[in-house]
Amino acid sequence: MPVALVTGASRGVGRGVAAALSDAGYTVFATGRTIAASALPTAIIRIPTDHLDDAQTANAVAAALEPTGTIDVLVNAAWGGYERMVEDGAFTWSRPFWQQPLHRWTSMMDAGVRAAFVTSARVAPSMIAARNGLIVNISFWAAQKFIGNTLYGISKAATDKLTRDMATELRPHGVSVVSLYPGLVRTEAVLAAAQAGWLDLSNSESPEFIGRVVDGLAHTADLPSRSGEVIVAAAFAASHGIVDVDGRQPAALALESV
Repeated sequence: MPVALVTGASRGVGRGVAAALSDAGYTVFATGRTIAASALPTAIIRIPTDHLDDAQTANAVAAALEPTGTIDVLVNAAWGGYERMVEDGAFTWSRPFWQQPLHRWTSMMDAGVRAAFVTSARVAPSMIAARNGLIVNISFWAAQKFIGNTLYGISKAATDKLTRDMATELRPHGVSVVSLYPGLVRTEAVLAAAQAGWLDLSNSESPEFIGRVVDGLAHTADLPSRSGEVIVAAAFAASHGIVDVDGRQPAALALESV
């Protein structure tokens, strides 16, 4: 049975990925600050972790490695960039960089990019020893065009650069790394925004859909040749016959349309 470690699985994309991989037959270890209270299948092994603390990250990886000594798939979904978007009644998330609260750097760069780097660095030796493994960094189109705010773009561009350079160093060891771009995912926050009339969910994806794509990536024959790439989840799904939990095939976003 393959082993997966999913960070940031308390809610959102991470929660959906953990649930989908468990359904696909993986032994899943899931981390997050509030993971103990998360709505996850009972088979998933929960490891309460604040990824702002490198020691907690190291302990989480050690716990996931302890049973078998291997992690086949790592999904770096920890990221706090959508927290505290409204402060004192004002929507601060879209403000220019000189008006951004500094906690947003911490939530995007430290809880996101740094957490992905530290977790990957802890997991990589076991994958190298096995000469097998897949690291998936959840990213988005903000790496390639301005969306929302400057910090958002910085964090996603850094994630994609992390993917490319990690792939270069891991390629001789049989380990693959990709950046995965979801579309509009029906997370808790997105559903709340849609209910308020702010979002159209007609072309949206369930959080579990992203997990189905991760499983598909782990089993694709040409994965080593795609290591270091940005992969659009819906486009990969369409070309590999992967559908969402409701049987629908989400349309892939493109740089021009996102």
